[in-house]
Amino acid sequence: MPQLAGAEALARLDPVFAQLAAGVGHNLWGLAHLTMREKAFVCLTADLCHPHLDVPLAMHVQMALSNQVEPEAIRELYRHLAPYVGYPILVTAFQRLAELGLPEARDDKPVELTPLRGELARAVHDLAAVDQGLAEFSEEQLAQRWARPGLSVRERAIACLVVDVCYQTLGESLRLHAALARSAGATDDTLRDLVRGVAEFGMARSWAAARALGL
Repeated sequence: MPQLAGAEALARLDPVFAQLAAGVGHNLWGLAHLTMREKAFVCLTADLCHPHLDVPLAMHVQMALSNQVEPEAIRELYRHLAPYVGYPILVTAFQRLAELGLPEARDDKPVELTPLRGELARAVHDLAAVDQGLAEFSEEQLAQRWARPGLSVRERAIACLVVDVCYQTLGESLRLHAALARSAGATDDTLRDLVRGVAEFGMARSWAAARALGL
């Protein structure tokens, strides 16, 4: 089982907190229904949902790399999450990646739009009844992302579910991303493990998400 990144540094800050944090790390990495990449993406995504990106992001980037998550996959995760957590937050996050020495991006090709289908198309259709301009913006953002290489639909949906739990967007957004995850092979056990893993970043929020998902 991977060791909690930065455990010695945490122990120097506060030895009791370091023990508590190590236990939390073992909880996440012991979950059986998420892949190692998905567990890394849970941490990297949760970092973006909180205002302090310095120490946690550095720890989790190193942890992801040590578990064979490719640097370009980390970049693709960030690209995917930009409209969900906010473009300004991702500017700071990409700057931090550069400071940490992550290799430069390999993919510099023009972004292409892929027509939406299934759950994504239905979500945009429903949103158009609320606000046409917002639906058009959302359609463009979604069409730029969900069919890109580098991450699977399941991985993208899991990352979006982490955002939903952290931001407590437990209505249409949560239902859409749960449906997308299930369409890509996730099960109720997968979603349960996801909620349990995100509890490290806010236990009460995970309680509310578990109830909203009917788990």
